[in-house]
Amino acid sequence: MTKVAFVFPGQGSQSVGMGSDLLASQPNCHEFMTKADQVLGFELSEIIADGPQDVLTLTYNAQPALLTVGAMIAELLIKNGVVPNYTAGHSLGEYTALVASGVLTFEEGVSIVNQRGLFMNEAVPAGQGAMAAILGLDAKTLKKVTDDISNDGFVVQPANLNCPGQIVISGTKAGVEKACSSLKEAGAKRAIPLDVSGPFHSSLMKPAADKLAAILNQVEIKQAVYPVIANVNASVITSGEEVKTLLIEQLYSPVLWEDSVRTMLELGVTHFVECGPGKVLSGLIKKIDRSATVLSVYDEVSLRAVIDASKGWGE
Repeated sequence: MTKVAFVFPGQGSQSVGMGSDLLASQPNCHEFMTKADQVLGFELSEIIADGPQDVLTLTYNAQPALLTVGAMIAELLIKNGVVPNYTAGHSLGEYTALVASGVLTFEEGVSIVNQRGLFMNEAVPAGQGAMAAILGLDAKTLKKVTDDISNDGFVVQPANLNCPGQIVISGTKAGVEKACSSLKEAGAKRAIPLDVSGPFHSSLMKPAADKLAAILNQVEIKQAVYPVIANVNASVITSGEEVKTLLIEQLYSPVLWEDSVRTMLELGVTHFVECGPGKVLSGLIKKIDRSATVLSVYDEVSLRAVIDASKGWGE
């Protein structure tokens, strides 16, 4: 039996012009851009279309931009008969999953993640924090090294447990730089700085979490049409109160992406469809389980390819 999961990328996947091909070929998609501009009170659509990249990458722009494009793609798929059994998103992508699953309205999602980005930027202004992907080192060794550096006064910790051999670290710029050097000495094959503007999923984000809680408490959390797998515990979210609690914790807790994918596999998911720019999650899923069928939708050609392929998936 075919079971489908829609998965949504997080920050770092943003690119100028993302979604433009679909906007040209699918006139109804412009409604997403129009709504986002109206909700935010500025021309997010222009930043997505024309950039520049450094402006798009700012946390409070990148988050609503990625959510807008991801939600647009999910709706196109569902309207064309490709319906998920589960949804999940990587970091910011979890909000897109909640929108696609009907837990949040699109307008609520765009507004929340824009404010979330502002809170995150206020907690640690752009340039003071950093993140890096560490390749080829086990989690236990990595945590020991980052704990030692943090104990020396330079905050750094595991932030995203993405797949076997890939863990992202997060913290102050100095903490991440020191960790990258020490982790290479400890046996890491590579340490790759990420194109993000803050130390996401680290303890440095706790001030932002308090402000986010106040925003989430004003929102009505609806029952999920499609079950959502949470980043914080890699489990199906079961209630509205749990949604709020987990989204607050998500700001300063590691993203358990590998465990989330394994949860979906255990639930019988056979096909993963990445909705959004790039193929980051597709690559991670293949490293977690090579037998999974993984597809990406980011333009008209890839959209049609998935719609056509789905006709042969059966029940």
